[in-house]
Amino acid sequence: MAPGSSVCKEIVPESQSVDMDLSSTNDILESFHLSKTSNVSSVKGGISSTNGVHELLECPICTKSMYPPIHQCPNGHTLCSNCKLRVHNHCPTCRCELGNIRCLALEKVAESLELPCGHLNLGCPEVFPYYSKLKHEQLCRFRPYNCPYAGSECSTTGDIPMLVAHLKNDHKVDMHEGCTFNHRYVKANPQEVENATWMLTHVKEKENTVADGLSRRNEVLVTLRASVFGFETLLPVLTSAGEFAISNQRIHESIRTHLAETYASYKAQVFNCFGQSFCLHFEAFLLGISPVYMAFLRFMGDDNEAKNFSYSLEVGGNGRKLTWQGVPRSIRDSHKKVRDSYDGLVIHRNIALFFSGGNRQELKLRVTGRIWREQ
Repeated sequence: MAPGSSVCKEIVPESQSVDMDLSSTNDILESFHLSKTSNVSSVKGGISSTNGVHELLECPICTKSMYPPIHQCPNGHTLCSNCKLRVHNHCPTCRCELGNIRCLALEKVAESLELPCGHLNLGCPEVFPYYSKLKHEQLCRFRPYNCPYAGSECSTTGDIPMLVAHLKNDHKVDMHEGCTFNHRYVKANPQEVENATWMLTHVKEKENTVADGLSRRNEVLVTLRASVFGFETLLPVLTSAGEFAISNQRIHESIRTHLAETYASYKAQVFNCFGQSFCLHFEAFLLGISPVYMAFLRFMGDDNEAKNFSYSLEVGGNGRKLTWQGVPRSIRDSHKKVRDSYDGLVIHRNIALFFSGGNRQELKLRVTGRIWREQ
């Protein structure tokens, strides 16, 4: 045998599933029964135990809890089914071929365990059978919240105070105290959206207007730059050439692809009122092949708490107005889910131009809003 080569026990063909020896199973079950009792008692005392049982059920590669099928190599090293694919069917410890050997003894042991919720440190006091624990943790009301910022692939999670600080410090989101807001949108040429700017003003203050290319950082809500809405330069061509035999589907897909590739500018506002935090979003996207503007509010908390509040948004101009009233969605629902359900104030560009009056060559929109607590 060549030096340095690994020594393996008898390797079973992949088509077979091998159980561990029954006596070994009984020994493990007996030893883990004591650990289970110790573990549950420590949880009731408020301490999360990391005993040998839990460590054995932890995948050595991804460090996550293992669930059936739990795989093992001929030498007894275990790993989860997801990691079995990642290591190309070879044990990362001894390099033996894994085959289809299942560690039924460890799976049986797991059935006898009761463990605390993984969010114990966040306040969840529950204890669950091992195989029910994962399902609970996915819906646990104490689980961390995802960052609500939609302008980047942010993987930050945490409780609400932590996320508010994260939005302010890392995403540079402006914070505001109060339950009312007032915006004005001005754009000289709506066909060219570069430097188009949403402005935030307070109802009690003088309303600000921003000309093209001018803005103050502490007032900007969301900037719809050409990199966000660059497809608008294509729309006049599409509109005027509608009678030609052009593949609308191909153009439509091209516009959608261009938007997805260049969507890079996004900002939000956080409002603190009634002892809670709310995230106000403005969005520009395609509805079919028509550009629309959308505004909606998300509650920084669970859905059952969000239902205690309502909000309204109103856009108007040229003697007309459009009002939206609804319940803020919880940040448990992703930004994309809320946007794609159109659960907010949606303004088509044609309507926006109509509200603006004049010769439809300039956008002049005013958006106001209010948050209140339901009695």
